[in-house]
Amino acid sequence: MANDFTRRGFLGLVPMFGALPSITLGQDAPVAHTQFPMQDPALVQEIVGMSHANIDRVRELLAMAPALARCCYDWGFGDWESPLGAASHMGRQDIAELLIAHGARPDIFAYTILGQVSAVRAIIEANPGIQKTPGPHGITLLRHAEMGGEIAKPVHEYLTELGDAGIGLKTLPITDEEKQVYVGKYRFGPGETEVLEVVINNQGTLGIRRGDGFARTLNYVETHAFSPSGSAEVRVRFEVEEEKATGLSVHFPMPVAVARRI
Repeated sequence: MANDFTRRGFLGLVPMFGALPSITLGQDAPVAHTQFPMQDPALVQEIVGMSHANIDRVRELLAMAPALARCCYDWGFGDWESPLGAASHMGRQDIAELLIAHGARPDIFAYTILGQVSAVRAIIEANPGIQKTPGPHGITLLRHAEMGGEIAKPVHEYLTELGDAGIGLKTLPITDEEKQVYVGKYRFGPGETEVLEVVINNQGTLGIRRGDGFARTLNYVETHAFSPSGSAEVRVRFEVEEEKATGLSVHFPMPVAVARRI
């Protein structure tokens, strides 16, 4: 076939380009991570985390792998965040500009903290209602403008006039005593790591995590039902008997996991 690359054809290229360099695998050879050739999940998580505040480490990571500027990390339940998204809701214009210079794709949240009111207005006029779409962790567009400070003041004024760019997830009140009903460990499979734990975060809110991972905030939205931070469509529903949770189920909104209290 015309597209076949034969041994004879390959050897014919050698005089043109020279012999290919030999590759020797030894003790100094790099070791590919378990999900290669996808980006290293550990580096993805690190650059997203560092993009909240640590520009020096972000610069080091981008020097190692510039494509990290375009990555995304799921903190849990579909709460995806990019490095640029992290820098944006923290109001870090310096980190945002560094990421964009390395190929990050700016969006309405980045334009907001960078004070580019004409770009923000154009996006909203082309997509009416998009100002109500939250960013990572459920953070509103208006909150991004607030974090942008003086640079983002024109955008803040524009979004305030719209009247609906700061509406977040509606939650129900819950007392400290009621939170204790749900605190505990819930097994959803036979493996040692197939356990979800409901805890009370340092901020005093309920959170859910697997293993030693970061606990996602649980927002109380229905009777015995919560929505994880940044995932308004997801529901964590608890079965409660005699004022104590006996199990939970996770819905995306289709059910994806059922766990019993340990």
